Amino acid sequence: MARAFRKTRRGIAGEFEPGELRLLRRLFADVVQLLETEKREDEDPLAALIGLDLEAVKPEDSAVIRLLPDAVRNDDDGALEFRRLTERSLREEKVSALRGAALLLENPQMVLNPDQSQVLARALNDVRLVLADRLEIKTDEDAARLHGIADLEDAEDLESYLALVYNFVTWVQEGLMQALLSSAGPSD
Repeated sequence: MARAFRKTRRGIAGEFEPGELRLLRRLFADVVQLLETEKREDEDPLAALIGLDLEAVKPEDSAVIRLLPDAVRNDDDGALEFRRLTERSLREEKVSALRGAALLLENPQMVLNPDQSQVLARALNDVRLVLADRLEIKTDEDAARLHGIADLEDAEDLESYLALVYNFVTWVQEGLMQALLSSAGPSD
């Protein structure tokens, strides 16, 4: 069983079972797969270099929309224009964080510096957003109804298994954030 992240003299330390690490790496890979787009042969290389995607459209997958929400409310044209200017870069940043986080999970006993901890926290957050979408969590009440599923024996179907995974990822992220906050010194 994983041990929660904690602040140590060497950094933020955590410990996982090999199966837990495999699960987290698989979740990161699944979200990477959601975020990666197919390369187009007719793509303008300069636009790609500076992060523009003139062909961007609003994603159809509701989980991807949670990861990449519209930046402009009640203005579809404005939201689409903003998406064309920023979505490629945002996708690349998220994919980079997810892949970086997967690399951090190579050793069951880990000690992370603050930058590594933030990369892992961003990746965990993206996984939680996708799982929350798949579980149709929209309110605190929705999350509370799944909160009690904490043991594999409680998982009777796909939804309860996903809830178990969601609760585990939430626990990992919460412990990481608490350790990060406790390691932050007073601001000047």
